[in-house]
Amino acid sequence: MKMDLIQPFIGALDAVLAEMMHAPATIVDLAMEEDGYRKRGLASVVMFKGQIEGRIVLDMEPQAAAKVAGYLTGTDVDPGESIVPETVCELANMVIGNAVTQLNDRGFQFKVFPPSLLTEEQCAKAGHDSEATILCFETPSGNVHLNIALHYHARRSRERTPLSVG
Repeated sequence: MKMDLIQPFIGALDAVLAEMMHAPATIVDLAMEEDGYRKRGLASVVMFKGQIEGRIVLDMEPQAAAKVAGYLTGTDVDPGESIVPETVCELANMVIGNAVTQLNDRGFQFKVFPPSLLTEEQCAKAGHDSEATILCFETPSGNVHLNIALHYHARRSRERTPLSVG
């Protein structure tokens, strides 16, 4: 996976978490996976089609998601409240929106599908057809995982490959 696809999402999540948690987030782990994805908390998935294809999973420990929900609502939120899973989707919207703007500015054309809560069935299927980069962001309220499985569409990669002149 190319760093130029990953970096906009890392930067966007870092900025959004710092604002919502009123504290910096630190990347404490980086891993590559090819197997199915195992949720660690409340997770949202966003799909991409076009010159860039694949998916992004934003996975938050319940305490971290509740902290963000509290920021968005202006009240204290318990991790068990029904608004907390919706918050994970809203946070994914913010992160993806910021990253997509950067990718669009670089000329990529693709469709982004709305975030949805990641089900156990989707977890079992995720990752079997592509390699994913998984980053763990540590925050004072809990960990947030960003699972990135994106690639250039085949036609786009041919456009980037130099042709040899014989």
